[in-house]
Amino acid sequence: MAARTKRRRVLGLLAAFLLAGPSLQAEAAGRQESDAGPVTLKEILDLARQRNPRLLAARFLAEATSTREDAASLLPDPTLQVGVMNLGLPDFSSSMPASMAPAIQAMQIFPFPGKLSLQGDIAKQTTAMAWASAEELWWDVRTKTATAFYKLYATDHQLQVMGSTQELLEQFETVAKAMYAAGTGRQADVLRATVEVARIDADITRMESTRVSVAARLNALLNRPAVTPIGSPVLGLMPSVLPAAGVLKGWAEETRPLLERSRIDVDRADTRIALARKQIWPNLGLGVQYGQRNTPTGTQHMGGIMLGFSLPIFAGSRQFRLRDEAEAMRQVADAQLGNIRAQVDAKIGEFTADLDWSRTLVRLYRSEILPQARATVESSFSSYRVGTVDFMTLIDAQMAVNRFEAELYVFLSNYGTAVAELEQVIGRSLPLGDEVLAEVP
Repeated sequence: MAARTKRRRVLGLLAAFLLAGPSLQAEAAGRQESDAGPVTLKEILDLARQRNPRLLAARFLAEATSTREDAASLLPDPTLQVGVMNLGLPDFSSSMPASMAPAIQAMQIFPFPGKLSLQGDIAKQTTAMAWASAEELWWDVRTKTATAFYKLYATDHQLQVMGSTQELLEQFETVAKAMYAAGTGRQADVLRATVEVARIDADITRMESTRVSVAARLNALLNRPAVTPIGSPVLGLMPSVLPAAGVLKGWAEETRPLLERSRIDVDRADTRIALARKQIWPNLGLGVQYGQRNTPTGTQHMGGIMLGFSLPIFAGSRQFRLRDEAEAMRQVADAQLGNIRAQVDAKIGEFTADLDWSRTLVRLYRSEILPQARATVESSFSSYRVGTVDFMTLIDAQMAVNRFEAELYVFLSNYGTAVAELEQVIGRSLPLGDEVLAEVP
């Protein structure tokens, strides 16, 4: 009679522990939440756009490049010469009738018509490429930031599940010891529970270290000290249905900065070809001259005008080679544009497949795996009460539930990361549409 009473008490204690699982998990979540408060992806991305040092450097570089535009289409600086002319030798006497002291000469070079405007166009295209590169860098920083954010999200929720698992294992250990003391349990159950508690302690320590490293990585992207507290990430809504691949490719052509930069590079190569073809035409030089000399009757003033032009006597080795170089660079730019388009096409297929895979797993875990795992725990507990399964089978069933919950958060994190990567490929945010994927099923 006393043994039966002890067994009932132990079973009641075990039932209370199993039913307390959700509350224990919520308690663990409260312990793991950072003092910094919850954060959203939008808040983190706004900080990255404002503070990321690589992004700031790219913007400053684009601004520096834009300062060359005005100078590119200006005339070359004129030259001014001051000296004496027609001196007598060997004593450098200025008493000769043709001597001028002083003599002043100014010369201005006028490039062949069209050269300056083409140089100005090249400078503007170079600036546009610099700004496109800065915007492309933003999408790279955005993806890295989102990846760290989702990794932190998965880590925090895995810690929450581990905390819940730790609480349950400690309670299972208590139950196993109570059952063993009551003569209804086995020593092996006690040892197994003790080992599982030690193992989960080690896993929590490892995961806490992972959180520190992920938070440091995210702080680096935000240009903040590595120890700056980051609150627990809050998962926002994510698109569940993706546009067709053809639509995504069209969006990439419209908004992907890398593609825009490559198209500008092709246009710049065309402009350089046009400029190279004009290099064979001579530049015009126009100059004026003033001089004076002293005579017995007074100072005489003299002036002159000069007109000249460049002679492309090395055209075969210089101007024509410039044409060859410009045409070769045009082929390079065109090939690079084709390569980027091929990479965009491949990435769209890759990340679309990743999203489909992650979304399928999220739905499978929510609709089938987790409900069945929880039902298995209830069934195992009922079977344990009548003695048809052992105690460790019950523990394994509950551990499976917690493992599946942790994996679900990883799949949600992977889905968010794939969304960010696909958005980088097309250069715009994906629309939410009518169906969305959220944290709470």
